[in-house]
Amino acid sequence: MIDLAIELDERDLGSEPIRAGFGRGLVTAGERDARVVALCADLTESTQMHAFRERFGARFIQVGVAEQNLVTVAAGLARSGRIPFATSYAAFSPGRNWEQIKTTASMNDLPVKVVGSHSGLNVGRDGATHQMLEDIALMRVMPNMVVIAPADSREAERATVAIAADDRPTYLRLARDSTPTFLPKDASPFQIGVAYRLRTGGDLSIVATGTLTFGALKAAEMLAKLGISAEVLHVPTIKPLDRDAILESASKTGRVVTIEEGQIAGGLGGAVAELLSSELPTPVFRIGVQDRFGESGSPEELLREFGLDAQGIARAILARLERTGEGDLPPAASSI
Repeated sequence: MIDLAIELDERDLGSEPIRAGFGRGLVTAGERDARVVALCADLTESTQMHAFRERFGARFIQVGVAEQNLVTVAAGLARSGRIPFATSYAAFSPGRNWEQIKTTASMNDLPVKVVGSHSGLNVGRDGATHQMLEDIALMRVMPNMVVIAPADSREAERATVAIAADDRPTYLRLARDSTPTFLPKDASPFQIGVAYRLRTGGDLSIVATGTLTFGALKAAEMLAKLGISAEVLHVPTIKPLDRDAILESASKTGRVVTIEEGQIAGGLGGAVAELLSSELPTPVFRIGVQDRFGESGSPEELLREFGLDAQGIARAILARLERTGEGDLPPAASSI
């Protein structure tokens, strides 16, 4: 675990789509290693591969609207010594081609990088068909597969460079709309399998991933004003999980809350619950999409509707503490 204390000052925050960081990172990875190639399923600009295409030309392959072919071609390139990045919307890859990812990339333990853009509720008005909420669960159960969900565009850029240098099959989860850029510009290189402690606390551990890590930090600030000390761990690598970091935090606080922009069944919350149930039995409360499909609306509207904005997260935690009698709540708690 790496300590990376974050003090939020929204006046100093910018915002950018996480996928934009991936685009920059892919160019950097291509500059560092001539084996890096890029494949796309007719969504070049949407997945931010256009800069790589313009920079490297022949190392970019347009597969067309054929996601199953996308990953099988990528696997063939990996077998011939290349490092392929295969991008599409997460609803289609891994949503449509999971079996091909399994049999051609993972089963052969090839360094295919499956990049699922436009994941989660962040897709907004495109609605339930395009809001991929099951991808973490789908990819986490696949043997050999690394699963990464960056918190902002800066981390996505660093993560892209890191996975290009790693020889395992990897799933990189990206979001469509702009989200706050809150992690340090000068952070150290991304380390696969490492969690980051963004805030220390003693009353409960909040374990978050992807776009909702920022909301988790804001919720922790709200709780702090009520006298509840929440430790916040950012877990960008869902597989392999940073077991030591989660066990250390859980052993200190005695209660864990997981937060993710996806189905709670089989996602980050499932991974944390599996770990703690076998290693350190601890109450786990999972916050995420509760066994329902998405809807059409702006990302802000959807997060509010699904209780995944900062206020919704704080309220859910307070309700849990009140229901279980795990905390003495001040009268002001209901005002969040």
